Amino acid sequence: MTPPGLDPPPPPGASALPAGTFAGQVVVVTGGGTGLGKAIATEFGRLGASVAVVSRDADHRAAGVASVLAAGGSAGGTALGVACDIRDADSVAAAFSEVEDALGPIGVLVNNAAGNFPSPAEDLSPNAWRTVVDIVLNGTFLCCRELARRAMAAGRSAAILNIGASYAWTGGPGFAHSAAAKAGVKNLTETLAVEWAPAGIRVNGLVPGLFPHEDEVAAIAGVPGRDAGVDDRVPALRVGAPRELGWAATFLCSPYASYVSGHTMVVDGANWQRRNALQAPFVPIREQLERGPFDPDGPDHVRRPRPPTTPVEPD
Repeated sequence: MTPPGLDPPPPPGASALPAGTFAGQVVVVTGGGTGLGKAIATEFGRLGASVAVVSRDADHRAAGVASVLAAGGSAGGTALGVACDIRDADSVAAAFSEVEDALGPIGVLVNNAAGNFPSPAEDLSPNAWRTVVDIVLNGTFLCCRELARRAMAAGRSAAILNIGASYAWTGGPGFAHSAAAKAGVKNLTETLAVEWAPAGIRVNGLVPGLFPHEDEVAAIAGVPGRDAGVDDRVPALRVGAPRELGWAATFLCSPYASYVSGHTMVVDGANWQRRNALQAPFVPIREQLERGPFDPDGPDHVRRPRPPTTPVEPD
Protein backbone atom coordinates (compact mmCIF):
# COMPACT_ATOMS: atom_id res chain seq x y z
CA MET A 1 0.00 0.00 0.00
CA THR A 2 1.43 3.37 -1.02
CA PRO A 3 1.75 5.78 1.92
CA PRO A 4 -0.37 8.90 1.55
CA GLY A 5 2.28 11.55 2.15
CA LEU A 6 1.29 15.02 3.27
CA ASP A 7 -2.21 16.31 2.51
CA PRO A 8 -2.72 18.45 -0.59
CA PRO A 9 -3.16 22.19 -0.07
CA PRO A 10 -6.51 24.01 -0.17
CA PRO A 11 -7.65 24.91 -3.69
CA PRO A 12 -6.45 27.91 -5.70
CA GLY A 13 -8.14 31.10 -4.58
CA ALA A 14 -8.15 30.15 -0.90
CA SER A 15 -6.52 32.53 1.57
CA ALA A 16 -4.56 31.70 4.70
CA LEU A 17 -5.37 35.03 6.38
CA PRO A 18 -8.53 37.10 6.83
CA ALA A 19 -9.74 39.02 3.80
CA GLY A 20 -8.30 42.52 3.71
CA THR A 21 -5.32 41.71 5.95
CA PHE A 22 -3.12 43.95 3.78
CA ALA A 23 -5.76 46.48 2.75
CA GLY A 24 -4.21 49.94 2.62
CA GLN A 25 -0.66 48.55 2.64
CA VAL A 26 1.96 48.89 -0.09
CA VAL A 27 4.00 45.76 -0.84
CA VAL A 28 7.09 45.61 -3.07
CA VAL A 29 8.00 42.22 -4.59
CA THR A 30 11.24 42.11 -6.56
CA GLY A 31 11.12 39.54 -9.32
CA GLY A 32 7.36 39.49 -8.80
CA GLY A 33 6.46 38.89 -12.44
CA THR A 34 7.36 35.23 -12.82
CA GLY A 35 7.22 31.93 -10.99
CA LEU A 36 7.27 31.95 -7.22
CA GLY A 37 7.64 35.73 -7.05
CA LYS A 38 4.42 36.09 -9.01
CA ALA A 39 2.69 33.61 -6.71
CA ILE A 40 3.78 35.63 -3.68
CA ALA A 41 2.71 38.94 -5.22
CA THR A 42 -0.64 37.42 -6.15
CA GLU A 43 -1.41 36.35 -2.59
CA PHE A 44 -0.67 39.83 -1.28
CA GLY A 45 -3.06 41.20 -3.89
CA ARG A 46 -5.72 38.69 -2.88
CA LEU A 47 -5.49 40.09 0.66
CA GLY A 48 -6.03 43.67 -0.48
CA ALA A 49 -2.48 45.01 -0.83
CA SER A 50 -1.29 47.52 -3.38
CA VAL A 51 1.56 45.55 -4.94
CA ALA A 52 4.56 46.92 -6.82
CA VAL A 53 6.00 44.28 -9.15
CA VAL A 54 9.67 45.21 -9.56
CA SER A 55 11.61 43.77 -12.48
CA ARG A 56 13.96 44.77 -15.29
CA ASP A 57 11.77 42.97 -17.83
CA ALA A 58 8.63 44.75 -19.10
CA ASP A 59 6.86 41.50 -20.01
CA HIS A 60 7.50 40.11 -16.54
CA ARG A 61 6.17 43.25 -14.92
CA ALA A 62 3.01 43.08 -17.02
CA ALA A 63 2.44 39.41 -16.15
CA GLY A 64 2.84 40.08 -12.44
CA VAL A 65 0.51 43.08 -12.48
CA ALA A 66 -2.14 41.10 -14.36
CA SER A 67 -1.98 38.23 -11.85
CA VAL A 68 -2.25 40.57 -8.85
CA LEU A 69 -5.18 42.45 -10.34
CA ALA A 70 -6.99 39.22 -11.20
CA ALA A 71 -6.60 37.97 -7.62
CA GLY A 72 -7.38 41.28 -5.90
CA GLY A 73 -10.91 41.58 -7.23
CA SER A 74 -13.31 43.06 -4.70
CA ALA A 75 -10.61 43.04 -2.00
CA GLY A 76 -9.40 46.34 -3.38
CA GLY A 77 -5.83 45.28 -4.20
CA THR A 78 -4.09 47.10 -7.02
CA ALA A 79 -0.76 46.70 -8.77
CA LEU A 80 2.00 48.68 -10.41
CA GLY A 81 4.93 47.53 -12.54
CA VAL A 82 8.22 49.28 -11.80
CA ALA A 83 11.51 48.94 -13.69
CA CYS A 84 14.59 48.44 -11.53
CA ASP A 85 18.06 46.91 -11.57
CA ILE A 86 18.45 45.85 -7.95
CA ARG A 87 22.24 45.71 -8.34
CA ASP A 88 22.36 49.50 -8.61
CA ALA A 89 21.63 51.62 -5.51
CA ASP A 90 20.43 54.60 -7.54
CA SER A 91 18.05 52.40 -9.54
CA VAL A 92 16.67 50.94 -6.30
CA ALA A 93 16.14 54.41 -4.79
CA ALA A 94 14.41 55.64 -7.95
CA ALA A 95 12.14 52.58 -8.07
CA PHE A 96 11.13 52.94 -4.43
CA SER A 97 10.38 56.63 -4.96
CA GLU A 98 8.22 55.75 -7.97
CA VAL A 99 6.30 53.23 -5.88
CA GLU A 100 5.73 55.66 -3.03
CA ASP A 101 4.71 58.49 -5.35
CA ALA A 102 2.10 56.26 -6.98
CA LEU A 103 0.89 54.04 -4.12
CA GLY A 104 2.06 55.52 -0.82
CA PRO A 105 4.61 54.52 1.83
CA ILE A 106 6.04 51.02 1.46
CA GLY A 107 5.25 48.75 4.39
CA VAL A 108 6.37 45.35 3.11
CA LEU A 109 9.34 44.30 0.96
CA VAL A 110 9.83 40.81 -0.47
CA ASN A 111 13.32 40.28 -1.90
CA ASN A 112 12.68 37.53 -4.40
CA ALA A 113 14.69 38.51 -7.50
CA ALA A 114 17.60 36.16 -8.17
CA GLY A 115 19.96 34.87 -10.83
CA ASN A 116 21.12 31.27 -11.06
CA PHE A 117 22.35 28.52 -13.37
CA PRO A 118 24.09 25.16 -12.81
CA SER A 119 27.84 24.89 -13.25
CA PRO A 120 30.82 23.12 -11.68
CA ALA A 121 32.75 25.70 -9.68
CA GLU A 122 35.88 25.29 -11.80
CA ASP A 123 33.94 26.34 -14.90
CA LEU A 124 32.60 29.56 -13.39
CA SER A 125 34.04 32.73 -14.85
CA PRO A 126 34.75 35.64 -12.49
CA ASN A 127 31.99 37.60 -14.21
CA ALA A 128 29.47 34.79 -13.75
CA TRP A 129 30.33 34.60 -10.05
CA ARG A 130 30.09 38.37 -9.58
CA THR A 131 26.79 38.62 -11.44
CA VAL A 132 24.96 36.03 -9.34
CA VAL A 133 26.36 37.33 -6.05
CA ASP A 134 25.55 40.89 -7.12
CA ILE A 135 21.91 40.07 -7.80
CA VAL A 136 21.25 37.68 -4.92
CA LEU A 137 23.25 39.19 -2.07
CA ASN A 138 24.07 42.77 -2.99
CA GLY A 139 20.65 43.39 -4.51
CA THR A 140 18.91 42.05 -1.42
CA PHE A 141 20.99 44.30 0.82
CA LEU A 142 20.42 47.41 -1.29
CA CYS A 143 16.65 46.89 -1.26
CA CYS A 144 16.62 46.17 2.49
CA ARG A 145 18.66 49.26 3.20
CA GLU A 146 16.48 51.48 1.03
CA LEU A 147 13.27 50.44 2.77
CA ALA A 148 14.81 50.68 6.25
CA ARG A 149 16.16 54.18 5.68
CA ARG A 150 12.76 55.38 4.47
CA ALA A 151 10.87 53.69 7.30
CA MET A 152 13.27 54.97 9.97
CA ALA A 153 13.15 58.53 8.65
CA ALA A 154 9.35 58.46 8.74
CA GLY A 155 9.12 56.65 12.09
CA ARG A 156 6.99 53.83 10.72
CA SER A 157 7.21 50.06 11.03
CA ALA A 158 7.90 47.67 8.15
CA ALA A 159 8.34 44.00 7.31
CA ILE A 160 11.04 42.53 5.07
CA LEU A 161 11.06 38.99 3.70
CA ASN A 162 14.17 37.60 1.99
CA ILE A 163 13.79 34.52 -0.19
CA GLY A 164 16.55 32.05 0.57
CA ALA A 165 17.58 28.51 -0.30
CA SER A 166 18.28 25.41 1.79
CA TYR A 167 21.77 25.04 0.39
CA ALA A 168 22.67 28.10 2.46
CA TRP A 169 22.97 25.53 5.28
CA THR A 170 24.17 22.48 3.39
CA GLY A 171 26.28 23.77 0.51
CA GLY A 172 25.15 23.43 -3.08
CA PRO A 173 27.35 21.41 -5.45
CA GLY A 174 26.81 22.76 -8.94
CA PHE A 175 25.61 26.08 -7.55
CA ALA A 176 28.61 27.44 -5.62
CA HIS A 177 27.83 31.04 -6.62
CA SER A 178 24.16 30.95 -5.63
CA ALA A 179 24.73 28.84 -2.49
CA ALA A 180 27.37 31.24 -1.18
CA ALA A 181 25.15 34.24 -1.94
CA LYS A 182 22.11 32.66 -0.27
CA ALA A 183 24.21 31.86 2.80
CA GLY A 184 25.01 35.56 2.90
CA VAL A 185 21.32 36.40 2.63
CA LYS A 186 20.49 34.14 5.58
CA ASN A 187 23.14 35.80 7.73
CA LEU A 188 22.07 39.24 6.55
CA THR A 189 18.48 38.45 7.52
CA GLU A 190 19.49 37.53 11.06
CA THR A 191 21.82 40.50 11.43
CA LEU A 192 19.32 43.08 10.20
CA ALA A 193 16.54 41.60 12.36
CA VAL A 194 18.57 42.40 15.47
CA GLU A 195 19.72 45.82 14.28
CA TRP A 196 16.34 47.03 13.08
CA ALA A 197 13.89 45.56 15.59
CA PRO A 198 14.13 48.67 17.83
CA ALA A 199 12.97 50.70 14.84
CA GLY A 200 9.93 48.46 14.34
CA ILE A 201 11.31 46.68 11.26
CA ARG A 202 10.98 42.90 11.12
CA VAL A 203 13.27 40.86 8.84
CA ASN A 204 12.60 37.20 8.08
CA GLY A 205 13.58 34.59 5.51
CA LEU A 206 11.59 32.10 3.46
CA VAL A 207 13.11 29.02 1.81
CA PRO A 208 11.15 27.21 -0.91
CA GLY A 209 11.52 23.53 -1.68
CA LEU A 210 10.43 21.91 -4.94
CA PHE A 211 7.76 24.13 -6.47
CA PRO A 212 7.50 23.38 -10.19
CA HIS A 213 6.04 26.24 -12.20
CA GLU A 214 5.71 27.32 -15.81
CA ASP A 215 8.32 30.07 -15.57
CA GLU A 216 11.35 27.95 -14.67
CA VAL A 217 14.35 29.19 -16.64
CA ALA A 218 15.83 26.84 -19.24
CA ALA A 219 19.20 26.49 -17.48
CA ILE A 220 17.50 25.10 -14.35
CA ALA A 221 14.75 23.13 -16.05
CA GLY A 222 17.37 21.55 -18.32
CA VAL A 223 19.36 19.89 -15.53
CA PRO A 224 19.50 16.19 -16.54
CA GLY A 225 16.80 14.12 -14.83
CA ARG A 226 15.24 17.10 -13.10
CA ASP A 227 11.64 16.11 -13.84
CA ALA A 228 11.97 12.35 -13.36
CA GLY A 229 10.00 11.01 -10.38
CA VAL A 230 9.91 14.43 -8.77
CA ASP A 231 7.25 13.54 -6.17
CA ASP A 232 9.33 10.60 -4.93
CA ARG A 233 12.24 12.89 -4.01
CA VAL A 234 10.35 14.55 -1.16
CA PRO A 235 9.33 12.99 2.20
CA ALA A 236 5.93 14.62 1.67
CA LEU A 237 5.55 12.44 -1.46
CA ARG A 238 4.48 15.51 -3.39
CA VAL A 239 5.92 18.79 -4.57
CA GLY A 240 4.64 22.16 -3.42
CA ALA A 241 2.05 24.36 -5.10
CA PRO A 242 3.28 27.94 -5.59
CA ARG A 243 0.30 29.33 -3.67
CA GLU A 244 1.58 27.51 -0.56
CA LEU A 245 4.69 29.68 -0.64
CA GLY A 246 2.47 32.73 -1.07
CA TRP A 247 0.53 31.81 2.06
CA ALA A 248 3.75 31.48 4.05
CA ALA A 249 5.04 34.81 2.74
CA THR A 250 1.89 36.70 3.60
CA PHE A 251 1.81 35.23 7.11
CA LEU A 252 5.41 36.20 7.87
CA CYS A 253 4.75 39.78 6.75
CA SER A 254 1.38 40.07 8.49
CA PRO A 255 0.39 41.46 11.91
CA TYR A 256 -0.16 37.84 12.99
CA ALA A 257 3.62 37.37 12.91
CA SER A 258 4.43 40.64 14.64
CA TYR A 259 6.72 38.90 17.16
CA VAL A 260 8.53 36.85 14.52
CA SER A 261 11.82 38.34 13.33
CA GLY A 262 15.20 36.88 12.43
CA HIS A 263 13.54 33.58 11.52
CA THR A 264 13.93 31.59 8.31
CA MET A 265 10.95 29.39 7.47
CA VAL A 266 11.49 26.39 5.20
CA VAL A 267 8.53 25.26 3.11
CA ASP A 268 9.72 22.03 1.49
CA GLY A 269 7.94 19.02 3.01
CA ALA A 270 10.96 18.24 5.23
CA ASN A 271 13.08 17.58 2.15
CA TRP A 272 16.28 19.35 3.12
CA GLN A 273 16.40 17.51 6.46
CA ARG A 274 16.11 14.00 5.13
CA ARG A 275 18.95 11.51 5.59
CA ASN A 276 19.30 7.91 4.41
CA ALA A 277 20.38 4.95 6.48
CA LEU A 278 22.69 4.14 3.56
CA GLN A 279 23.93 6.94 1.36
CA ALA A 280 23.21 6.65 -2.33
CA PRO A 281 26.26 6.19 -4.57
CA PHE A 282 28.12 9.46 -4.98
CA VAL A 283 28.02 11.03 -8.44
CA PRO A 284 30.43 13.94 -9.09
CA ILE A 285 28.73 17.13 -10.19
CA ARG A 286 30.32 17.08 -13.65
CA GLU A 287 28.73 13.69 -14.28
CA GLN A 288 25.38 14.85 -12.93
CA LEU A 289 25.43 17.76 -15.38
CA GLU A 290 26.71 15.46 -18.15
CA ARG A 291 29.88 17.43 -18.71
CA GLY A 292 33.20 16.04 -19.82
CA PRO A 293 36.48 16.30 -17.93
CA PHE A 294 37.71 19.76 -17.10
CA ASP A 295 40.00 21.11 -19.84
CA PRO A 296 41.67 24.45 -19.06
CA ASP A 297 42.62 24.82 -22.73
CA GLY A 298 39.24 23.89 -24.15
CA PRO A 299 36.59 26.38 -25.31
CA ASP A 300 35.13 27.94 -22.20
CA HIS A 301 37.06 25.36 -20.13
CA VAL A 302 35.05 22.27 -21.20
CA ARG A 303 35.28 19.77 -24.03
CA ARG A 304 31.59 18.98 -24.47
CA PRO A 305 28.53 21.11 -25.20
CA ARG A 306 26.61 21.98 -22.06
CA PRO A 307 23.93 24.37 -20.82
CA PRO A 308 25.00 28.02 -21.14
CA THR A 309 27.03 29.50 -18.29
CA THR A 310 25.68 32.99 -18.82
CA PRO A 311 23.77 33.92 -15.67
CA VAL A 312 20.03 33.62 -16.09
CA GLU A 313 18.21 36.50 -14.44
CA PRO A 314 14.48 35.67 -14.21
CA ASP A 315 13.64 39.25 -13.29
